[in-house]
Amino acid sequence: MAKIDAFFKLMNEQGASDLHLIAGQQPALRIRGEMERVKYSPLETDELKAMLYEITPEHKIKKFEETGDVDFAYEIPNLARYRANFFQQRVGVAAVFREIPSKILTTMQLGLPSVTAKLASLPRGLVLVTGPTGSGKSTTLAAIIDEANRTRKDHIITIEDPIEFVHESKECIINQREVGLHTVSFASALRGALREDPDIILVGELRDLETISLAIEAASTGHLVFGTVHTSNASKTVDRLIEVFPANEQMQIRSTLADSIRAVLSQVLFKRVDKQGRCAALEIMIATPAVRNLIRDSKTFQIPSTIQTGKKYGMQLLDDSIMGLLQKGWISAEEAYIKSNDKAKFRMFLKSSPADFTEV
Repeated sequence: MAKIDAFFKLMNEQGASDLHLIAGQQPALRIRGEMERVKYSPLETDELKAMLYEITPEHKIKKFEETGDVDFAYEIPNLARYRANFFQQRVGVAAVFREIPSKILTTMQLGLPSVTAKLASLPRGLVLVTGPTGSGKSTTLAAIIDEANRTRKDHIITIEDPIEFVHESKECIINQREVGLHTVSFASALRGALREDPDIILVGELRDLETISLAIEAASTGHLVFGTVHTSNASKTVDRLIEVFPANEQMQIRSTLADSIRAVLSQVLFKRVDKQGRCAALEIMIATPAVRNLIRDSKTFQIPSTIQTGKKYGMQLLDDSIMGLLQKGWISAEEAYIKSNDKAKFRMFLKSSPADFTEV
């Protein structure tokens, strides 16, 4: 057993989402969204480096020594997997580990709207799950992929950096590829995937022009493509994809995207105040003909209005979802205010002035 495994067991026992190990400081856990120190002596650089290198693949150590940054996944059987990131900082080495549960929860167990499970049955198109880092995008996507794995008879390829949730083939055949280990980049793996007879492709992150272009192409040529983007709502997600392209290509890509997009889920995680745990608020955009026309006609600013009137299709605005959680007594008014888009809707619930004075 590696020395660092004791911290992972403590992390699991405490229900922490992240473990922070920093040279010169005590270890810390993120529990229910807040950092808490572990009762342990500050870690010396050499001690920490030895602890980290004990679990790190040789080629990842080499990359870290050369670049000062590295990502990989680490697994403790019968406990959990961990997404690891090492980085050099002012006083030495530091590392952050995110726990990835070994059990994949269903969309129902996660408390997600029923329309999210239906996305797994789409025959083709582009489905995006968006939100800030740590908002549960990977967990939501894992639940949707698992739904497809249990209910379809298809070939699923995932391209991740690193592989997070491990899927065992059920009704589907699943191949999981890790960037840096099984392929050099998202783009090269996605290009190769088009020749590997896939029905469903999961792209861990759409972050550059080539990857986005290939994902849209795959979605428009009969594949069901899932991906993540770091955006806060549906309209900004559409704009982000289009703005990556050169100005002279944007009108063409608007048309292609309008035809291929199927849904955008934008989510934010909240700390529960009624019990331990966290819950998600979601904005859901379903690509109805009205939404497609807005994308095609460069009127994405009108998408929120269309979402508001599209509840019968399963659509909902993020603020409406947040309001529902607040009225159930699940989340605090302060956090609802901070993470909402329309602050005026939530100001009346605050007992004091908001913490972020720039939002007033």
